Amino acid sequence: MEFWIIGNKAALLFYVIFVSYSAVRGASPWEILAYLSYLCVNMAIPILRKQRRLQLLGSVLSAVLVALFAFRLNTIFILLLPVNLYEIVLMSGRRNRFALLLGLVPLFLIPDHERLIYLLAASLSLLFYHSIRVHTEKLEKVSGEKETLRLDLQHLKQSLSMNKEYIRQSQYTIKLEERNRLSQQIHDEVGHAMAGALIQMEASRRLFNTNPEKASELLGNAITISKEGLEQIRLTLKDMKPRSEELGIHRLRLFADELSANHSVNATVTHTGDLDVITPLHWKIIHENATEAVTNSLKYGEATTIEFEIRVLNRMIQSVIADNGKGADKIVKGLGIVGMEERAASAGGTVIVDGTKGFRVTTLLPFPKGR
Repeated sequence: MEFWIIGNKAALLFYVIFVSYSAVRGASPWEILAYLSYLCVNMAIPILRKQRRLQLLGSVLSAVLVALFAFRLNTIFILLLPVNLYEIVLMSGRRNRFALLLGLVPLFLIPDHERLIYLLAASLSLLFYHSIRVHTEKLEKVSGEKETLRLDLQHLKQSLSMNKEYIRQSQYTIKLEERNRLSQQIHDEVGHAMAGALIQMEASRRLFNTNPEKASELLGNAITISKEGLEQIRLTLKDMKPRSEELGIHRLRLFADELSANHSVNATVTHTGDLDVITPLHWKIIHENATEAVTNSLKYGEATTIEFEIRVLNRMIQSVIADNGKGADKIVKGLGIVGMEERAASAGGTVIVDGTKGFRVTTLLPFPKGR
């Protein structure tokens, strides 16, 4: 902004000096002093950029000097007045119409033969002023939007931090509640059963010599209670342990969610068929092959979408990882593809790799024997 104003002043000053020296009489020492005074005052204005009032005072002083030089030395100096007047308006925050009226005031105070050149100089200065005004308003708007975005980003970071803390506290609370529920269940069901069995066995030990039949009956009751207690333990642990298919598909969904969050890709998971037939060994092969396929997609395929699909067919489990990357006309089997084939072969399966439309890895695994 300041460079435009300085350039405008410099162009007008050079013209005034050129006209003065082109005259027959040449420039007088007072006119040279006027040039230097104008130059010193206007060089000080951008230096005082951090002191707005001093800048405004400098512009007013420059306008007063120009008016004085025009009426005491040479009327050509009046060409320097519009740019100072517009600069004063700009610094004081006035609007464009006020600047235009202020720039036309000296038009009635100068000779007729100089009015045309003054109008040209004033119009040029007004054009520069208007451009600077628009540019300044845009900068202020952008600066305000930037500040708003910065505050929004700071707020989002704080919200994210609070959400992470909330999730951490929630997970910790859930663990405590589960531990409390489990301990209470063991105490109420298993603990009481074991205490009853212990009482029965203690009574059986005391009656073993005096009343063998009663002791045998009490011992049988203790054995029965102990079996029931062990069954309660087994059922409790069975209810706590998630099924293998739940671990498998949820682990695959978690992998897809992490992939979408950490990379610029859209990852989705779909499945069809009965997932109960997929064993932990099958899920291990599916996960490892999926990880290897995704690595190839991100490293070589430049993919933006990755789809995971699990299909349980009549006698076969099909796992497909497909992306929309650039693919490859010829598949070169590196260590990654060879590793996927070896993992699938260990369970009697196979791997099919296709690169015609993106990159597509299909893992086929047979059902385990006996199903």
